[in-house]
Amino acid sequence: MKKSLLVVALGGFLLQAPAQVRLAGKKGEYFPLVKGKEKAVICYDNNDALVVERSARMLAEDVACVTGSSLKVQQGTAGVDYAIIAGTLGHSRTIDQLVKAGRIDTTGLTGAWERYHVTMLKSPVKGVKKAVVVVGSDRRGTAYGVLSISRAIGVSPWRWWLDAPTTKRSSCMLQVKPFTSRTPSVRYRGVFINDEDWGLLRWSRHHYEKELGNIGPRTYAAVCELLLRLNANYLCPAMHEASLAFHRLPENRLVADTFAIVMGSSHCEPLLLNTASEWDRGKYGAWDYNNNRRGVDSVLNARAQVLAPFENVYTLALRGLHDVAMSGGDDMIERKNTMQAALAAQRRMVAEATGQAEETIPQAFTPYKEVLDVYDKGLQLPDDVTIIWPDDNYGYMKRLSSPDEQKRSGRSGVYYHASYLGRPHDHLWMNTQSPCHMYEELKKAYDLTADRIWLLNAGDIKSCEFATDLFLAMAYDIDAFDYQRCADYRTEWTCQLLGDDYKEAYHDIFRTFYRLAFQRRPEGMGWGQEWATDDRAVEQTTDTEFSLTNYREAEQRLADYMRIADIAEELLVKMPAEKRSCFYEAVYYPVKGCELMNRMAIGAQKNRWYALQHRAATASVKAEVKNCYDSLQVITQNYNSLEKGKWDHIMSMVQGVTASYYNMPELRDAELADRPTLGVLAEGEYGTRGPRTMQSLPVFSKYQPNRSYYIEVYNQGKGQLHWTATASKEWICLSMTAGTTDLQQRIMVFVDWTKVPQSAEETGLVTFRDDEGSEQTVIVSAFNPALPSVDDLKSLYVEDNGVIVIPAAGYARKKENQQVKMIEVPNLGCEDTIIMMGDPTQPRQNSRSTNAPFLEYDFYTWEQGMVDVYTYVMPTFTTSVDRGFAGHERTNIETQYGVRIDDGVQMHPATNSWEYAQQWYESVQRNARINKCTLYVKTPGRHTLRIVCQDPGTMLQKIVIDLGGLKRSYMGPSAVK
Repeated sequence: MKKSLLVVALGGFLLQAPAQVRLAGKKGEYFPLVKGKEKAVICYDNNDALVVERSARMLAEDVACVTGSSLKVQQGTAGVDYAIIAGTLGHSRTIDQLVKAGRIDTTGLTGAWERYHVTMLKSPVKGVKKAVVVVGSDRRGTAYGVLSISRAIGVSPWRWWLDAPTTKRSSCMLQVKPFTSRTPSVRYRGVFINDEDWGLLRWSRHHYEKELGNIGPRTYAAVCELLLRLNANYLCPAMHEASLAFHRLPENRLVADTFAIVMGSSHCEPLLLNTASEWDRGKYGAWDYNNNRRGVDSVLNARAQVLAPFENVYTLALRGLHDVAMSGGDDMIERKNTMQAALAAQRRMVAEATGQAEETIPQAFTPYKEVLDVYDKGLQLPDDVTIIWPDDNYGYMKRLSSPDEQKRSGRSGVYYHASYLGRPHDHLWMNTQSPCHMYEELKKAYDLTADRIWLLNAGDIKSCEFATDLFLAMAYDIDAFDYQRCADYRTEWTCQLLGDDYKEAYHDIFRTFYRLAFQRRPEGMGWGQEWATDDRAVEQTTDTEFSLTNYREAEQRLADYMRIADIAEELLVKMPAEKRSCFYEAVYYPVKGCELMNRMAIGAQKNRWYALQHRAATASVKAEVKNCYDSLQVITQNYNSLEKGKWDHIMSMVQGVTASYYNMPELRDAELADRPTLGVLAEGEYGTRGPRTMQSLPVFSKYQPNRSYYIEVYNQGKGQLHWTATASKEWICLSMTAGTTDLQQRIMVFVDWTKVPQSAEETGLVTFRDDEGSEQTVIVSAFNPALPSVDDLKSLYVEDNGVIVIPAAGYARKKENQQVKMIEVPNLGCEDTIIMMGDPTQPRQNSRSTNAPFLEYDFYTWEQGMVDVYTYVMPTFTTSVDRGFAGHERTNIETQYGVRIDDGVQMHPATNSWEYAQQWYESVQRNARINKCTLYVKTPGRHTLRIVCQDPGTMLQKIVIDLGGLKRSYMGPSAVK
C-alpha cells in the first residue's frame, strides 16, 4: 500500500499553490474520512440546492473508489462523530449557525460568485467531534469545495470519461488548513457539443442510451458531472439534426439543474431553440423573420416561458436553419434592420418570462461568420449583452473588443474551436491544438475583457479531453498559467492521470507531438480541401507538400513520429492493467493514430514517386501503406473495445461529410525490368532525370564540417542488384563501396576536410556500376576557401547551398522598451520556439522610428544583389477593426512588422489575412503565414537582418534567406540540425 502523501490544491486542478487539503501522514492532526471502523458522514441541509446533495454523493462514491468503503450521506448532523458539513451561505441552517457563532470566516464569500471556504473545526455542533466544513458563496461554490476533496484524495475529474485510475488505500485521512478560493477568472465556462454525428451520437444511440436511441438524459448527466468536476458551469448541447434536441426532453433540463449547470446554446440557436430539428415548417411556417415574424416570435416566446425557472445564458440570434446565413435579401441594411427587430423582441420575451429587467438577465450575441458583417453595419447591441467573439475555427481569434467595446457592461467572451467541420478542412478526428497557441490567443482575449463567457467547441468530447481540461482550467484561473506551464501542461495532466513514473517520456512524447501537429494536423495529411467546388463533393487527396528529397523533410517528420510512437508502444506494454485503458485513450491512441496517418499519407506519396522511378521497392512501400491503413482500423476498434466495450462506437476513423483523408490512398505498381537494373538518386534530386544526364549532391561546406548527404542505390528490375562505387577524390568518403540488394541501399557521403585543397570550387565524382556494366555518376562538390576561417564566422548564420536559415530564438541582439518585451514561447512554431514581439494588448509601435523595438540576426553571404527573405509568422489577426489608432499613411487593418537588411529599405509584411481568403486557407493549415520580402545585399560578407516590431503580439517562427538555392518543400529548410 502506498504511504506517500498526495497533495492537491483546492484552488485548481493541479498543483498551483501550497496545499490546503491533503492526505495525512502518521503525524499531526488529521480528519478521518476512513480509518478502521471510523468513517465520516457527509452532511447537507435539505433546504440547500440539489447540487449540494449531488456533489456529496459524488464524493461518497469517490471515497469508495479509493478505500472500498462508501461514506454515508445524510441531511443534518444527528448521530455523527466525524462530519463533512457542506452548505451554502443563507441556505444551510448548520452553516449559518456556525457563521453566527463566529466559527467560520466568511470574508470574501458573501455575495461572491462561485467561491468556497474550507476549514476543520473541533466540536462544531453538538455531538460532532470534528468536522471538515465546506461553505459556498452560492450553490456551485459549495459543490466545487466538496469535489476539491475528491481531487485531494487522488480522484481525477476524468475518472469516468478517461477511465483514470485511483490509488487504493485502506485508510484515508486528511490534513486541512483554512482556505478560501478565488472568484473564477471567467464567469461562465463550458463546452459546446458539436459535430456529434460520428462519435457521441453513435455511442449514445447504439450503446449508452439504446432505449432512447439518441443523446439524452443519461449522456447529459455524464457530461454535466464532468463539467462540475472541472469547476465549469456552462453547457451548449448537441444541435445537429440527427440528434434529439436537448429541450425536446424536459428531463434534460432537470438533469442539468441538479448539477447546477447553466444552459446555453450555439450562436445560431435563438433563446436555446434548436432550429435544426425543433422548427416544424408544416406547423409553424417558414423560418423567415421578414415574412413570418409572428410565427417565429410565437415559438421563441414559448421557449422563453419553459426556460424561465432555470438558470440560462440566453443566446440572441437570427440565422438560417441549422448553421447557415439568415434568410432574406443580400442588402446588408435590410438584414441589419431585421436582426435589430428580432433581438429586441427576444429580449422582451425573456424579461417577461422571468419577471426580471432585461439588463439583469445573462444574454449573449456571437457575431459568427456573416453575422459579423451585419454587426459591423451598425447593429445596436444593448450594452449589457455579452459579445462572444469567435476564433477562425483554427484557433486564431479573428476579432476582439475594440477600445469602445471594452467599456461595455456586458463585456465579452470567446467561442473557441478544438474541433471543427468546415472550410478549408475539418479537424474532427484528433485534437492536436497546441496548448501554448491556445494560451496565447485566449490570454489576449481575456486581457481585452473576454471574461464573461468562454465556450469551447469540444466536438464529441472524446479526443478533446485534454483541450477541454486546459481550456476550463485557464477559464477558472488564468493567472495560474504562463507559457512554460502550458508547454508542460500535457505532461502535468498525464502524470495526474497515470502517475509520475514515466514523466520524462511523456514530456518527450508531447513536446514532439505538438510540434509536428502544429505544422500539419493529421486530418490535413490528404492535402485536399473541402467544399472547394460543387462538381466534386468529396475532398480530393493528393501528394503532400512535404518533400521526399529536399532537406530530408518528410523523412525527419516520419522519424520523429515513429520515435514517439515507439515510446508509446513500449509504455503500453509496461502499463499496469488498471492504468492501461486510460493510457490508451490519453496517450497511445492520439500518438499512434497520428503516426499511422502520417506514415500512410507520406508513404503513399513515396509509393507513387517510387513507381515513377521504376523502383523494385515500390511494392514494399505499398504494403507498408496498407498495413498503416489496417492498423488505424485496428487501434480504433481496440479503443471502442476498452473497458469491456464501454466506448463502443465512440471513436471513428470516418469523420465529416466530405473528407477522405482517412481512406486508403491511391497506390501504384512499378514496371520492373526482367533483370536487376541500376538506379541512383542523390539527395536533393527529384529522382526522374528528364533532360538531365547527371546528378549532384548539395555542396559540402567547411563551415558545416559535420554535414553528410546520401546517395540511394536502387534496383529497377527483378533479382539481386550487385553494385560498386568509386570516388574520384581521396577526400570523398563513402559509408559503403559495394553492396547487394533486392530493393535499395543508402550510402552516406562525408568529406575528410584534412584532405580537401583550399579552394572555393573543389569537385569530384562518385561512380556507380553494376554487373552488367551500367554506370551512373554523382557530382560531389566541396567549398573550402582559405578565408574567412571557421572561427571567424562562428557567431554568424552562414550561407549554405544558397540559403540561410535562422530560428526566431537565435537573435544576436534585441531592443525593447517599456511597452514591448521580447517573449520566448516554448513548444510553439515550426522550430519549437517562437519569439513573441510584445504583448498584443500593448499600443502600436512606429516601426519606422529609430527607437522601435527589434530583433537582430547576423549572417554571412558569398553573394550580393537581390535576395528573398521569407519570414514565418503565426497568422494572427488584428485585435479589433478600430484599435483606436489613426496614423498618417499607415493601415489600421493589418498586423504588420518590419523586415530590413543593414541600412537598406524596410518592408512591412502582415501576419493577418481575411478569413476565407486563399492566403488564410494556406496559412492556417500550416500555422504559418510565410511572407516574402525582396531586399538588397550590397556586398558579400557580414550583414544584419532586423525584424522590427510594429504591432505587438507578432509571433515570429523563423527566417529563411534565399540567395538562389532554396528548393521546394512544405516548411522550408529547418533551422534545427
